Order: sequence, then structure tokens, then C-alpha cells
Amino acid sequence: MSTLAWTVLLLGALAGGFVSGLAGFGTALMALGIWLYVVPPSIAVPLVLICSIVAQTSTLPAIWQSINFRLVWPFLVGGLAGVPLGTMLVAYADPRIFNLSVGVLLLVFPTALYFHRRPMTLSFGGRTADAGIGFAGGILGGLAGLSGPIPILWASVRGWGKDERRGVFQTFNWTILSAALCVQAGGGLITRETMWLGLLVLPATVAGAWLGARTYHALSDGNFRDVVLGLLFLSGVMLVWSTLG
Repeated sequence: MSTLAWTVLLLGALAGGFVSGLAGFGTALMALGIWLYVVPPSIAVPLVLICSIVAQTSTLPAIWQSINFRLVWPFLVGGLAGVPLGTMLVAYADPRIFNLSVGVLLLVFPTALYFHRRPMTLSFGGRTADAGIGFAGGILGGLAGLSGPIPILWASVRGWGKDERRGVFQTFNWTILSAALCVQAGGGLITRETMWLGLLVLPATVAGAWLGARTYHALSDGNFRDVVLGLLFLSGVMLVWSTLG
């Protein structure tokens, strides 16, 4: 691998780690598009899973005290139940229709929430609704690795503070991505080359996550809301562009 390819890998890891440390998700959003220039999808996708888990694990101690497990557990139960179903649907889903549908969702709802500046506090459904949202996120995670968008949007309208929202979707994403990584490892999709690259980009991932976490603590509640909605909107743009392009 050339020096330029190594540089691209490290920059992708640094960018992915930073966004994950800042928002609690988004490693794939930043890193995958960069890494695909130098490595094939069969390596880039599991490498994103590894770096996502590493970045979120490195920042968990900084937010551990603010995680409210009474809010988190319904999402986790629903999400873990949804992952196997999503994995089974891989053989039947049309990826173009799926990506376009999710992309449009991520263009419309974050935009609507951004322009609705008054805080929203929906209590509809209680923990049962939270578990249902987690189940939907688990299906999308097993189907396409998109575990985060629906729970993140839901947490944004529950009326929770910055730390509560971050605790919910970072813990959820960490759990679902870890389950997905175990499934991929069990299926023989994590190669020796992927593990070796994961070790090499580990310092850049951790450094980026540390910088992102420092930035996160400097954000106000409103700033954090806007960052999250902006990242979701950017995810929608990339999904729609990649599908139509």
C-alpha cells in the first residue's frame, strides 16, 4: 500500500473518530466515503464497524455518569431483537429502494426539526414506544448498518437534555454495532488484513474521538441539537446521491 493510501486511511480514521467523539455516532458518515478511495468495500465496511466501536468505547468513560439506563434499556432490548430480523431481510430488500427511502427520511425530518426551534417534548407511548423505535433501529442496523438515524431522531423530540440524548444513542449504537461486528466475525467477514488495518488506524481513531469529545463538552444544548440534525441531514444527502448517482 502506498504512502498516499496510508495517509488517506489515517485521515479517514481521524475524521471518523472526531465526529463520533463529538456526536456519539457518524464514524461511517465521515470515514467510509474517504476509505473507499483506497480499499474495497469488503474491507472498508468492517473497518468502519471496528473504528466505530473503538471510538465510542474510548469516549464512554467521559459520559458514563450522565447515562440514564432507565431511558436506555428499552432501546437496547428492542434493538437487539431487531438485528436478527434485519440480517434475514438482507436477501430480500432492494438496496436502491431502501437507501433512497431512508435518505429521503433523513432529508425531511431533520430539516423540519431544525426549523421548529421550540423544544419538543413527546411522551407518546412511553418505554413501549422507545422499545419499538429501538426495534426499528435494530432492523436497519442488521439490514444496512444504519442503526442510528431513527433512535437519534426520536431522542431529539423526547425533550431530553444533551447528555441524556447522547447517552441514549451512543449506548444504543455501541451495542448494535458490537452485535453486528460479532455477526460479521462469525460469518468470516473480518479478515486478517482488516484486523491489521484496524490496529494501524487505532491511534488516529482514538485521537479524533478525544478531540471530538472535548468539543462536545463545549457545546450548548442547542448547538448539540443542531450538530446532530446536521449530521443526519448529511447522511441523507449521501444516501440519496449514492442511490441516484
